[in-house]
This record gives sequence, C-alpha cells and structure tokens, in this order.
Amino acid sequence: MTRRRVQLWIGLAALVSVAATVWLALWVTPPDVVQGDLARLVYLHPPLAWVMYLAFGLAAVSSLLYLWRRTRSFFWDRLAASSVEVGCVFTALVLVTGSIWGKPAWGVWWTWDARLTFTALLLVLYLGYLALRRVPAEPEVRARRCAVAALVAFIDVPLVQLSVVWWKTLHQGATVFGPDGTLKIHGSMAWTLLLGFVAFTLVFVWLLLVRYDVEVLADKVGDQELEISLAERWAEVGTAPDGAPAEDEVDEKLPSGSRT
Repeated sequence: MTRRRVQLWIGLAALVSVAATVWLALWVTPPDVVQGDLARLVYLHPPLAWVMYLAFGLAAVSSLLYLWRRTRSFFWDRLAASSVEVGCVFTALVLVTGSIWGKPAWGVWWTWDARLTFTALLLVLYLGYLALRRVPAEPEVRARRCAVAALVAFIDVPLVQLSVVWWKTLHQGATVFGPDGTLKIHGSMAWTLLLGFVAFTLVFVWLLLVRYDVEVLADKVGDQELEISLAERWAEVGTAPDGAPAEDEVDEKLPSGSRT
C-alpha cells in the first residue's frame, strides 16, 4: 500500500509539474529575440533528451549489476527492461520534437546530421534490445544476453551527446550552458526550463514504476504458462515428473470396482 501511495504521489506531482511547465512556456515566458515563439520548444526538447540519457544510463547500470555475480538478481534485469522501454518512448519524442523545430529552422523535417543520425540509431539499437527480449530462451539466458546488448547499445549515448563537438554539424551546439559553463538562458525562461527537467524526470520515474510492475506480472504469467505446458507434456507421455505413472494411466489399470 505504501508503494502504491508513493507511485500515486509521483504521478500527481508529474501531472502538476508538466501542466505548470506548459503554462509557463506558452503564456508567461517571452518569445526569443531571434527565433521568436519557435524557441518555446526548448522547454520540451532538452528535458526529453535528458530523460532519454537517464533511461538508457539506468538500463546500462542495471545490466552491469546483473552481469556482476555478487549483485545478480532478476530485479536488475526487469529494471533494465522497463527503463529501456520507457527510454524508447522518450527517444521517439526527441526525434519528433526535433523535426518540428527543424522544419521552420532548417527548412526540412529531417536531415542526416550527425546528432540526428546517432539519435535515430540509438532508437533502433534499443528497439533491437526489446525484440531480443521476445526471443524464447531460459530466463537466465535471456537476462544475460539482453544485459550485454544494453551495454553495447549504450556506446551510442556519448556519441549522440558529443557529436556536435566532434563534428561540424547542422545541429546547434549547447543550448543551456555555454563553453565556459555559464548559463545561456536567464530569468523566467531559465526557471521554466528547470521545471521542465524536473517535470519530465517525474514522468519518467512514474512510467518506470508502472512498467516494472507490468514486467513482474509478465514474468509470473510466463512461469504459470510454463508450468501448465509441462503438465500437459507429462500428461501426453503418461508419466508424472517424479517417474510415477500419470493419474489417468493409474485409473485405467485399476479394476472397475476399485475406482473411486
């Protein structure tokens, strides 16, 4: 009950903070001097990208903890799977909001810019991770190979972040902080952006908790289906798991007057 209450409060906090972010972004903050109202996407796009990094980073840490024998637990496997699935949603939103900004700013919805390309590759890699989890295998085997896949896919995360530094790209550089670490956004715009980071982090946490519960239920259903499948198999061969004849076979061998 306590965990459910915490999850409820996180969901309510996420809802209120997202609503406040939308209100501040659309009606309180002023338009940008250069980009005008188009710059209002800055309150949405960078927070979504931050959550994308957070989700895949958490998946990588969880996968590493599963592979380490001293901390190996299916908790980490489920957490990694849940984080990757939520992270894929945010990655898709990053690409969509980036395209919405790119059309008026660049004149095209999509271009094979380095950051855009690596971000699209990131989504494909982690969709491949989710597909790998659907391949039939023993739970331990599935968890181990998915942990390795999550760590390999995470290599693309720093490539996404540093692509605008390592290559000359069409995508603009740092939006929030300058090269010397100073804040490039001030006043109500800075506070609205900060609230956006908090709001979407809360959304991520709430979705992660919900998705983890679904993962636990899916594992339980899978275990039950396995037990039913084994029972049906034993019934087909007419032998119980302990080597004794199946109940139907015993009934057939008993005289008709001795059956109950």
